[in-house]
Amino acid sequence: MNYTQTLDFLFNSLPVFEQKGASAYKPGLERISEFCRHLGNPQRNFFTIHVAGTNGKGSVSHMLASILQQAGYRTGLFTSPHLQDFRERIRVDGEMIPKQKVVNFVDKHQAKMVDLKLSFFEMTAALAFDYFAQADVEVAVIETGLGGRLDATNIILPVVSVITNIGMEHTALLGDTLPKIAAEKGGIIKKSIPVIIGEGDDRYNSTFEEIAATNRSRVIYAEQAFTCCSQSLEGSTQRFSLCRSRDGYCYDLELDLMGLYQRHNLVTAATVADFLHESTPLTISRRAFVEGVASAAKDTALMGRWQKLGDHPLMICDTGHNAHGISCVAEQIAATPHKKLICVIGFVRDKDLAHILPLLPKEAHYIFTAAKSERAVPADELTAKAAIYGLQGETVADVKEAVAYARTLAEEEDMIFIGGSTYVVAEAM
Repeated sequence: MNYTQTLDFLFNSLPVFEQKGASAYKPGLERISEFCRHLGNPQRNFFTIHVAGTNGKGSVSHMLASILQQAGYRTGLFTSPHLQDFRERIRVDGEMIPKQKVVNFVDKHQAKMVDLKLSFFEMTAALAFDYFAQADVEVAVIETGLGGRLDATNIILPVVSVITNIGMEHTALLGDTLPKIAAEKGGIIKKSIPVIIGEGDDRYNSTFEEIAATNRSRVIYAEQAFTCCSQSLEGSTQRFSLCRSRDGYCYDLELDLMGLYQRHNLVTAATVADFLHESTPLTISRRAFVEGVASAAKDTALMGRWQKLGDHPLMICDTGHNAHGISCVAEQIAATPHKKLICVIGFVRDKDLAHILPLLPKEAHYIFTAAKSERAVPADELTAKAAIYGLQGETVADVKEAVAYARTLAEEEDMIFIGGSTYVVAEAM
């Protein structure tokens, strides 16, 4: 097979959650465990850091990968979903896995994957582990796909587990309360391996503490380890002052990721980096931490996090797609100077629109659209639902046409926001 045929097999022969939704979700570790045994358990050949959470796990994973690269380690990074290229999911030192490596892996192991009926995500995770081992990766940052306890990535034995935060998402699969969702994501906590909680909350802290106590694992709350004393914009970067609680040391940091919500992710990443340096064989110097944060997006090619696509009018996209994420986006929109606001918005079906739509700014003019995905809410249906919550606008079914139309409506001092779904952002970019 060539690369195009290989991708066709991956996306069409095996279930893909991003396209099919819940019907493609195959919880359990039996299949991925057996397949990795077939591969020689490549995931055991390098240190790992396991990152779960409702929001922020992508940004935290990319920050950590950049910090580790700056510390001189050959670093693997496994994330999902991708925006433009399947290979974005698997990187070594910021470089995507070569196409031929994907082709060779599928050619060699296709029969076994079909025999085991692996899901798309299981196959992709195994591909990442195998490639990292071949590439002599020393440490890999591994982001969960969905949940944690039964996620395919949960066969790794990390040096530290990280849970960024908990919000209401995928309730049909993970549970309909925050403690239930926390229990699923807390399933990545391993025996005697510390867990770092990015954003603690009285509604679910006890869930993590109970799981950790059962596993005799230490719980570290990032917001108790570091305090964000200041945050400001400086051109295309942000500046932060972080104070470390244990010794009062203050870092003046530059971050090449935009978005007010990154302060939470930065505190989480700082806590993880400090733990790695103090309590594991990995050495993270102050220089590596400072420079890794400053070049996080550049080093790892992170896209879609309050990313500017154009000026005059200002055009911003963001992949926030649940109530927690959209509330952060709404806060950022309110803090961004503009005259008229035009929002190009689309969602997928498993989102709780009754809780999400009221969070969006009512003064905006909306262009409701739909990504080319079986999971997408049809644009006309979204338009009708949004009207219930006072969001007014019009329907343009195709994402690219919706963005082009927004440009015709906007004047130089206006703002166009594109979001609601990772897939809308991907098509807009």
